[in-house]
Amino acid sequence: MEHALDELARILRTPQTTVRERYGAIVLRLVESLATGLAIGIGFAIVHAFAG
Repeated sequence: MEHALDELARILRTPQTTVRERYGAIVLRLVESLATGLAIGIGFAIVHAFAG
């Protein structure tokens, strides 16, 4: 019983992960992909406008 309470106390002392820490890398990757796609799309639109 004492071991279980020690384990519970250890778990409660550990810092909680926030949503930003958990999903930050995924969101950053999605934003990066969106920005890249937008830049490529704008590039194609400019070339298409100049071409005719």
